[in-house]
Amino acid sequence: MFQIVSQSLQRQARALSLLFELLEEEYFSIMERKTETVVSLEFSLQELIRQIAVEKSCVIRSLAGQRVLAYAESLPEEQADELRNIFAEVDRGEQRAARQASRNAQLSLALLDQSTRNLRHLTKQVTPPDAEIYGSQGTMCYKAHPDAAIISGRL
Repeated sequence: MFQIVSQSLQRQARALSLLFELLEEEYFSIMERKTETVVSLEFSLQELIRQIAVEKSCVIRSLAGQRVLAYAESLPEEQADELRNIFAEVDRGEQRAARQASRNAQLSLALLDQSTRNLRHLTKQVTPPDAEIYGSQGTMCYKAHPDAAIISGRL
């Protein structure tokens, strides 16, 4: 059982390292606004995350729900140290990947917000200020006489 758990944790550590690299690549692609690259990276990221989840469930099944560090306590010291080291590496990899994923999400949301504000501004510039500006024929309707400025108090 030690062999199964150890190998699975090693695969997780390598996969998390790769996940971090892919997330960094995605970040720079988002910065450069390369949408095709971001989309293809997203598919790779999702598949890698799925594989990491499968490895985690393999460890859980192997240990019958017991925690890895609790299992390590029952092993000889050399094996326990190896398992603790691999587990710490997995934990560091998860933390790095989570931080990078958070950065990617913040950047994506900031760009979405910026694009939304730009679109609203452009739409406002193009939209006529008065809803009654177009007539039934689709042509512009001009007011013959503007509202009196002196009577309404404006000079």
